[in-house]
Amino acid sequence: MIAVTPPAPYYAVIFTSLRTDVDQGYGDMADRMVALAAQQPGFLGVESAREDVGITVSYWESLEAIRAWKANAEHLVAQQTGRRDWYRQYKTRIAKVERDYGFDSAAA
Repeated sequence: MIAVTPPAPYYAVIFTSLRTDVDQGYGDMADRMVALAAQQPGFLGVESAREDVGITVSYWESLEAIRAWKANAEHLVAQQTGRRDWYRQYKTRIAKVERDYGFDSAAA
């Protein structure tokens, strides 16, 4: 599902990853992190895809909201577990969305 975001500007946190072969608990933790993020002030939405490279993009109102999410205690546990068990490599990028546009055939 494509996230519904407000008019720009807003921020995107782009998390790309390569997984290990360990899968135990990953799906449940990923679902929990999306649900928890959705409760955070400033959260706007999330999109995720996985093939060889996993990509999750979360959208936020401000850099302060992103910092608060990064420091969330339960999110910190997920980060530690990810480094220890689930990821061979990952990269997080934060970008300011200056403009967006799209198409929806269902709305046409």
